[in-house]
Amino acid sequence: MRAEFGLNDLQASLFTSFVQIGFIVGALLSAVFGLADRIEPRRLISLSAFIGGCSNYGLLYVDPISEHALVLRLLTGVCMAGIYPPSMKLVAGWAQVDLGLLVGILVGGLTLGSASPHLFNAWGGVDWRLTIELSSAAALMAAFIVNFTSLGPNQAVAQKFQARDAMKAFTNRAVRLANFGYIGHMWELYAMWAWIGIFLSASFSQSMPESEADYWAKYVTFLTIGIGAVGAIGGGYLADRWGRTKLTISAMVVSGSCALIIGTLFGSSPWLVSIVCLIWGISVIADSAQFSASVAELSEKSLAGTMLTVQTCMGFLLTLLTIHLVPWLVSIFGWKYGFSILAVGPYLGCIAMLRLRQMPESRNLAGGKR
Repeated sequence: MRAEFGLNDLQASLFTSFVQIGFIVGALLSAVFGLADRIEPRRLISLSAFIGGCSNYGLLYVDPISEHALVLRLLTGVCMAGIYPPSMKLVAGWAQVDLGLLVGILVGGLTLGSASPHLFNAWGGVDWRLTIELSSAAALMAAFIVNFTSLGPNQAVAQKFQARDAMKAFTNRAVRLANFGYIGHMWELYAMWAWIGIFLSASFSQSMPESEADYWAKYVTFLTIGIGAVGAIGGGYLADRWGRTKLTISAMVVSGSCALIIGTLFGSSPWLVSIVCLIWGISVIADSAQFSASVAELSEKSLAGTMLTVQTCMGFLLTLLTIHLVPWLVSIFGWKYGFSILAVGPYLGCIAMLRLRQMPESRNLAGGKR
């Protein structure tokens, strides 16, 4: 699309940031009006996926450099807020002693979806029109398929609508600490996903021809992000057995350390850089689902959807800052220190989860396994 319509860097970046902004707007609206708890999750997911798919498909019929394209991207993001948090609530309704694993599988799917474009790009790329057609068709298919699922025994009936219920994400100390842990995780996650491919290409080019470096960087980027599906599912399995706080703290210590280390390896052996990236890719997402599982277990069941929506809203709002922070730091200090700022988030997240672990409410996590 950039090549065909001559989009500049700002116009191209707005195609992504407007989806993020739309998600935040949609999550705020959903949280304030309690939509994730007041509307049956299958119906909310189906409607959101249908409108989101149509909005995405509409890009084929508007000028990409017009405000109409940005409105469609914004609407797509709004609809995503009606899919992701309610999906977690729907999954939680079926959980017995395996909530971490079930939500981990859901996040694993998101991770593979985020990684797949890098694989297609390594294969030579896909025409942007075909990309939009297939992704829109997938959304419409999801809108149809979700209606064949059923509600689990743990689904709670929503209370009478109270706008102030959304504030319980902050007034409930246990939920607030779980949210702080999630915010620390999100400080790192999307900025790492957004820039690891550029870093790998630049690092590999120090020891091999640029064209070859770019080629292998695409594959390693796919593996770095895609292997996170293993981390998400494995993290869920272990969290249900070890405990939520123990798993999230362990994962954030590893991922934060990778954020500090990776820059010092810039230009080193591609094999060494790739190995550290794979470790980072596993650990950076291994804890993600467990923050959501924690909020679901610590919240009133009738407000779980709203609490999860508030959580994801805060996390995605933060990504708008960190995604732009990394290239700014790289322009000043180079790649050696470009990722180091990302370690701040997971290390502060560890403090939040340690404090949660000390609270009696933490016994509600993972059947008492904290």
